Amino acid sequence: MADEIEIDTDDLERRMKGAMESLRGELASLRTGRASASMVEPVMVDAYGSMTPINQVGTVNVPEPRMVTINVWDKALVSKVEKAIRDSGLGINPQLNGTIIMLPIPELNEERRRDLAKVAAQYAEHARVAIRNVRRDGMDQVKKAKAQGMAEDDQKFWEQAVQELTDRFIGDVDKTLEAKQAEIMQV
Repeated sequence: MADEIEIDTDDLERRMKGAMESLRGELASLRTGRASASMVEPVMVDAYGSMTPINQVGTVNVPEPRMVTINVWDKALVSKVEKAIRDSGLGINPQLNGTIIMLPIPELNEERRRDLAKVAAQYAEHARVAIRNVRRDGMDQVKKAKAQGMAEDDQKFWEQAVQELTDRFIGDVDKTLEAKQAEIMQV
């Protein structure tokens, strides 16, 4: 019975994928000088007495590479959406045209690009820490299984499987960060 102990690597992989998805979401919200609908996703609007994601009060479009538009469905919310964008820290000055809010995306200067690259690196480090925490949980499972009578060969096999999974996801974090930093630094 003791030699049939298995470690749930599927759960570990699912949790590591979650860390990667979180990283991708954080990186998508970084402004790189190109317009993207995901830039405004974190913006919350005080609509009808509760904080509501911006995409639930209007249609977000990217009509051109340096412009995001938000077609607000309720005229009464236009000023609240505008205020939410101004207060969001995106560094974008909204322009009103009826119920349409236009967000022109300015060129990034070199200093701002370096700052964004550092923020991207911080996001990547958070993802690495999350993946290493999942690795630690996996190694703890292996130790518990050894205490329950897992054979030493099986222990080495599972430790190696957990480490290979970790290495693969850390590599994915590094590649994702490299691509984002290259995108940010493009002039």
